[in-house]
Amino acid sequence: MQSALKPVIGPRKETRDLTGRVAIVLGGALGIGYEISRAFVLNGARVIMVNRKEDQGDEAIKAIKKEVGDDANIEWIPCDMGDLKQTKDTFAKLRSEEKRLDLLVLSAGINANQYGETNDRIDRHFQVNWLGQFYVCNLLYPLLHKTSKFPDTPAPRIVFESSEQHRAAPKEVHFASLDEINNDKLSPTELYGRSKLAIILGVKYGLVERVIKPNKDNIYALSVHPGAVNTAMQQQWKEAYPGLTGKLITTAMLAVGRDVEQGSFSALYAATSPDIENKGWNGYYLTDPGQKGKESVQASDPVLGAALWDLSQRIIKEKVGDDAVADWSASV
Repeated sequence: MQSALKPVIGPRKETRDLTGRVAIVLGGALGIGYEISRAFVLNGARVIMVNRKEDQGDEAIKAIKKEVGDDANIEWIPCDMGDLKQTKDTFAKLRSEEKRLDLLVLSAGINANQYGETNDRIDRHFQVNWLGQFYVCNLLYPLLHKTSKFPDTPAPRIVFESSEQHRAAPKEVHFASLDEINNDKLSPTELYGRSKLAIILGVKYGLVERVIKPNKDNIYALSVHPGAVNTAMQQQWKEAYPGLTGKLITTAMLAVGRDVEQGSFSALYAATSPDIENKGWNGYYLTDPGQKGKESVQASDPVLGAALWDLSQRIIKEKVGDDAVADWSASV
């Protein structure tokens, strides 16, 4: 039914000619990220996909080349968002090697699941869905800044995958300390919701208010909601809520979810549509192509956004080193 109804009830797909542009897509070899990578390649961009597992990268490249041809400008590199030191090494190297970066899509993530910690001893939802990708954005920002100065070049875009599930964040969120983040008493839905709340806050009150506006950068940052999407991540509900409850949630989500290609449309719109610049939608949260979302009260709190920004940079410095955070005003 989903495929038959897609042209009628689904969100519209929007991409533009991306010839000569370079895109990095985190989580780009699987699920929504794969569809974003695929669309970018089909429209002429050079794409670098980033995932943990090599077999995912190999399969994605094989599938895209089968569709586009062997000259498809697509590659894959490994990195685990749950390892901040690996993240620094990987993306500092990429920053030094690449000559430009036009599109940065941060689509890696985990769904609602039981509490667990990364190798860095941080709640895995918070680190994988927000902190690790925030760090990638920081490390690559000098390259985005450089690209924004090129003549006759569209403004670079940064797009984070958030979710309407940001509304499920705990009522008491302060982003005051790592001890608060590492709260194993929170439910899987609360852990996931908090990480998606962080994305909206980090884009709106962090990237835009603390970096882009003060620097007067011609760079746009947005967060998007892909919709309930039929990806492998829906199976994580069974781990999040063992037993019948998890099975019922998974079944329900798969029944009403969009197909994976549809799930990519919000991010593609945010990354390529001229509407974003024409309407001045910097820092916005979109729930469908062209549709502004209505954030929760928490997601509209500038004080909370400032606390998240400060905590995120503080954790990275504590885990990686005092000089770990790149200068937000620098270029390469």
